Amino acid sequence: MKLGIDNIKLPESKKRGPLGSLDHVKELGLSGIFFSTALDMSPTLDMGELLDIRAKADELGLYLESGVGKINPYCSAEEPALRAAGGGDIIAGFTRMIEASAAIGCFELWVAPGNFKSEYRGRLANDRFRTDITWEDQLIGIEKVLQKLAPVARAHGAHLNIETHDEITSFEILRLIEKVGPDCIGAVFDTANGLQRAEHPVFAARRLAPYVRQTHIKDAYVGRAPGGLDFQTRPVGGGIVDFDTILPILAEANPALNLSLEVAASVADRPRKVNPRQCIQIDDPIWRAGHPDLTAEELDAYMALVNAYEQRVASGDVPDWEAYEASQYGYPSYEHQSYGFDEAIAFIKQSARHIETVCKDKGITLNSATADRKAA
Repeated sequence: MKLGIDNIKLPESKKRGPLGSLDHVKELGLSGIFFSTALDMSPTLDMGELLDIRAKADELGLYLESGVGKINPYCSAEEPALRAAGGGDIIAGFTRMIEASAAIGCFELWVAPGNFKSEYRGRLANDRFRTDITWEDQLIGIEKVLQKLAPVARAHGAHLNIETHDEITSFEILRLIEKVGPDCIGAVFDTANGLQRAEHPVFAARRLAPYVRQTHIKDAYVGRAPGGLDFQTRPVGGGIVDFDTILPILAEANPALNLSLEVAASVADRPRKVNPRQCIQIDDPIWRAGHPDLTAEELDAYMALVNAYEQRVASGDVPDWEAYEASQYGYPSYEHQSYGFDEAIAFIKQSARHIETVCKDKGITLNSATADRKAA
């Protein structure tokens, strides 16, 4: 396994550009970078630029991962760059990204099934609960897009890996993998996002482990709030995610899996009382009806995690939502990467140390010289 970082959460990534960001990753002592899409490496998919990035990553001994983007057709208008990449044909745009990524040895490609709208509160911030189209119909649309792209992925020996994103469950990802085929579809396991769907991270890891081909490593606070539960990003090791259990599960299934930190401090732009970052409306009948796969056993285990963390908050071992938010106010989100640099670096380093410690304690080989590229 190798430990790296998602470029979106790397401070100054836009300012430094892809080549400078590779140098920055090396300076931080990390072993790779996960560019969300090939367009983040080269907006025009220029092969000269992409080959230079590949060469620089190889020179520095860093893994290089990429992606294709949001594949929910009902969200396409919110991501105009994807359609522009195909000259107005979004499937052609996705195809170009798969081909360009494969040409530089990136065969594991991130895809996501929706967008999160932080300007809205509660479930309506999430595409799962949009009111113009049902989530079931959105899943059908996502499957159709994946079926169109599957021959391209297969032709290039690539996998389109669906992230456990804000709106989708691990059960739904498994069904999509089964329908389209594990030979070209996999999963990006985000260790904290499933908490927003009331999924226990360990349960989800066990379900998805055979298909996990990329990761987003992060941690979170989940605690009771008016209307349900709040979600707040915390440094890895500082939240409720049990990495001591999860990392061995992932390592056993895929010993060469790259672990890409997707860490940042709380990304709320305003105090909680004005606009909470998240509210998991776990007691709302509409919210609960929207999670038919959630079992009583898993929900009980999930709430046990929440209760145990609240005991730590009550004891003063960890800060509550408000105290943490106040201490971190001004941290950068992915939209604002130009301030709070030193604090953001400290956040990343603290998270990396926790993963390194867990791997050492569990006998997991980390940051070895294992190549991340397929043989040509």
